[in-house]
Amino acid sequence: MKSHEPGGNAHMTDQSLTNRTRETGKLWLRRALQRADIEIGRGPYASRLVKTLQSRRLDTMLDIGANVGQYAVLTRSAGFSGTIISCEPLDGAFDELNQRASRDECWTALKTAVGAEPGTATINVSQNSFSSSIRDMTAAHLDTAPQSRYIATEEVPVTTVRDLVTSHDLDPARTLLKIDTQGFEGEVLRGAGDLIGQVGAIQLELSFVELYDGQLLFDELVARMSADGYRIQQLEPGISDRNGRMLQVDGLFVRLADD
Repeated sequence: MKSHEPGGNAHMTDQSLTNRTRETGKLWLRRALQRADIEIGRGPYASRLVKTLQSRRLDTMLDIGANVGQYAVLTRSAGFSGTIISCEPLDGAFDELNQRASRDECWTALKTAVGAEPGTATINVSQNSFSSSIRDMTAAHLDTAPQSRYIATEEVPVTTVRDLVTSHDLDPARTLLKIDTQGFEGEVLRGAGDLIGQVGAIQLELSFVELYDGQLLFDELVARMSADGYRIQQLEPGISDRNGRMLQVDGLFVRLADD
């Protein structure tokens, strides 16, 4: 059979049967996931995150608000092989986190919240666990995610980023500080003090509307990161309301001085 490509070249093109079949399969999968309200992207966030860590020689992760270890597991699967220190204050979530960390010699789990200063605090426990917060939840959050309602409280110890860095002898310049504390990001940053600006990268949960009473919002946190010498490296979509408005994203910030 003669080729219909210019010059008789038989090389595959974007309109080849193989590529058409692959694109049709991808479209079918995306439609199926869309009907199930599951979103996938062109490149998994964890893979892009690990590429950033590798390119900037960051070999330590301070995982604040670890829940059951989802973030650490995904970054491990994407190829991160460095040290992980995960902090989770809730009894049930910590038990599961600790079991996972115990199978990894470079992963330490600590049962603590992280804030502006050491002490204790009352945390509101949500039905879905990962929406638990020291702050009160707003109606906007409950309307979007009714399963996040609070069902209990726990008294928990609180430490600071500064104390964690000191006690574990971490090099800030080689550390990713990941903060997923459901509206408590400002307090965690305050507890880091002048380490902000020294830490190699910071990931924050950024809300466009108030989901927890008194939390700092997207513009405030981005402005703070910029003032401290960071730029946005990645944004990952989070939750949206029933009208399609995006309420939250995860933002990865890196130091401009390391560019």
